[in-house]
Amino acid sequence: MAGMKLIGDVTPERPLLVLALAEEAAHLDGSLPVLLTGMGKVNAAAALATVLAGGPHPSEVLNLGTAGALRPGLAGRTHLIGTVRQHDLDGRLLAKVTGEVTGEPLTLPVDGLTLATGDLFVSDPVARDRLAVDADLVDMEGYALVAVAQRAGVPVRLVKHVSDEAGEGAGKVWRESVDDCAKALAQWLAEDLAGS
Repeated sequence: MAGMKLIGDVTPERPLLVLALAEEAAHLDGSLPVLLTGMGKVNAAAALATVLAGGPHPSEVLNLGTAGALRPGLAGRTHLIGTVRQHDLDGRLLAKVTGEVTGEPLTLPVDGLTLATGDLFVSDPVARDRLAVDADLVDMEGYALVAVAQRAGVPVRLVKHVSDEAGEGAGKVWRESVDDCAKALAQWLAEDLAGS
């Protein structure tokens, strides 16, 4: 599959680190297996489902990545995610049409922020403000990864470092900040592993 790359062996004793892009994984020390999925919900879901279907399952799926801030005061920090929702799926309309609930928010067993996931790099203040009604951060893979891990019965955590403020110029800011974000994510991981 294009964009997917598994580095290292998945074992039941260790977490599987899942990131969208090599740039986000640049400062990881190589002690844990890493799955690079490529960008977007389809790539993320397909890559993780492929690895989990091939077995064995890891002790947990740990998604590290960058995210855009939808609210003030979140920039430049690393955040745990407690709820993920899809911002590009109109579940209410689909429920009216089909009578079935689709794409409900998913919860994680940690106290954390709400992440909106969608196949859109948010760089427009109007879109940012619309998403900020129901979420704190925005990314392109989180919901898909949680959905796949939960269906497979594998514990999952999401950790996001804010790279930009999801407004005008966000793409340029992301490119300029991604290496610093990767360093912060690697530091968070080292501290998390030392504490467990």
